[in-house]
Amino acid sequence: MSDAAPGEGIFPDAAFLVLSSRLIPGLDGGYTIATAARARQMAAHGADVQVLTVDPADAETHAAHRAEFARLGMLPAGIPLRNLFDEASAPGGGAAAWLRTAASAPEPPRVNHVPPSAPVGDVDIRSTRQEVVHSSEEPDSYRELTDAEGRAYAALPVIQGNPDWHLSTAPVRVYDEAGGTVGTLDGFGGLYRAWLDHLVEESDRPVVVICESRQLGELLAGWSNPRARIVHAIHTMHLEPPYTPDAPLNALWTRWFAVSDRFDAVIWPTQAQRDDVQSRFGGDAVNLVSPHGIRLPAVSDHVREPGLVVSVSRLAPGKRIDHLVRAFLAADVPGTRLEIWGDGPSTASVAEQIAALDAGDRVALMGRTDDPAAVLRRASLMVTATAYEGQGLSIVEALAAGCPVVSYDVRYGPGDALRRGGGLLVPAGDERMLADAIRRVLTDAPLREHLAADAPVAASAWSEDAAMAALAAAARLALSAPPRR
Repeated sequence: MSDAAPGEGIFPDAAFLVLSSRLIPGLDGGYTIATAARARQMAAHGADVQVLTVDPADAETHAAHRAEFARLGMLPAGIPLRNLFDEASAPGGGAAAWLRTAASAPEPPRVNHVPPSAPVGDVDIRSTRQEVVHSSEEPDSYRELTDAEGRAYAALPVIQGNPDWHLSTAPVRVYDEAGGTVGTLDGFGGLYRAWLDHLVEESDRPVVVICESRQLGELLAGWSNPRARIVHAIHTMHLEPPYTPDAPLNALWTRWFAVSDRFDAVIWPTQAQRDDVQSRFGGDAVNLVSPHGIRLPAVSDHVREPGLVVSVSRLAPGKRIDHLVRAFLAADVPGTRLEIWGDGPSTASVAEQIAALDAGDRVALMGRTDDPAAVLRRASLMVTATAYEGQGLSIVEALAAGCPVVSYDVRYGPGDALRRGGGLLVPAGDERMLADAIRRVLTDAPLREHLAADAPVAASAWSEDAAMAALAAAARLALSAPPRR
């Protein structure tokens, strides 16, 4: 377990496992940053915390990830970063003892509490629940897993061309030291649940799993261990365009909502998203608010650069960087420039747009930064034209740095943050009004100074202390009741 002393701080006396499908430095944008930050902040507030991943890379790759997280200060060495596949083989060859035991014993029946008629809001969960619990198909092939000596210890089914491969119940084969098959597990879910059962046995205290991945949550919805509770964290939007509260659900979310009442608590990053979900679906799920916390640095204006506008985000279609570029140029404020920080699949198209508009002297692609706070301390204004958000970490980070923000008023995050002060909201997708708001902030010094003064106060609602207090309360609530599976 971690170096934090059990029971100290605000968290209940339990072992905390922050579970992610993968956690790789520089990959998956805000998800990786937020997940690592949550674990780091939990440890700083007295939680006994470990980070778990189920990414089937080799041990050398995982060691490099650990070293890079430590170098960046994202996960201190005192917080264990453990991987299922690093621990699944035995020193003498074959699978580890816990994996052999799980494979040679029948898995307990999956929990499947579906009432005779069980619609969740406008989602009928009866057929969906069957899909989650019983999805199976013949694998195309098997991928053998080998230890550092090249000895096979297990084999994973390969399900090609199916985005729901993780739901397959095609058997995972488990080998002994001679390469013989000990037994099988019920798909990837059976493998993950066996590891968690092993980790629960390691602890002499209750265990709280902070599940950071929707796909993993689907596989754990039927996991029953009387000493464990699952607090499921949400990172992103659950809606499709036009992103109104009654908009169609993403198909993956439809499946997730069918099992959301199985978690001991679900924590949403904003009050607005939690309220929309509760109003639309109601039901028995325990829906709480626990945002991703940010560090509140001391604000210093001596590094602020007049006229510098920045964007800090992943460059992906949903971020609508093209809107931002056009609106900035349309604002047409002399002596200003735009720095676009981040990378992603839209990098090339944004570069082409800047060239086509002959705007290279005023708009620059800066690439990825490992220190967004330093960028935001320099900026006079941050602008985001995103189509949707989960929480909008960069907005809150800008406010914390005393940098005013102009944003489209989209679900979820910008409104929750900027209605407290520190920035301006404009109707979603309205480039003209976005340009007007940029011009207004850059040319009205009293307004800009007022927004900058309000920004750190608005950001305080997302401080590390506030976020950890909410998470600790969710953990206490989960531990105070019987498990929901």
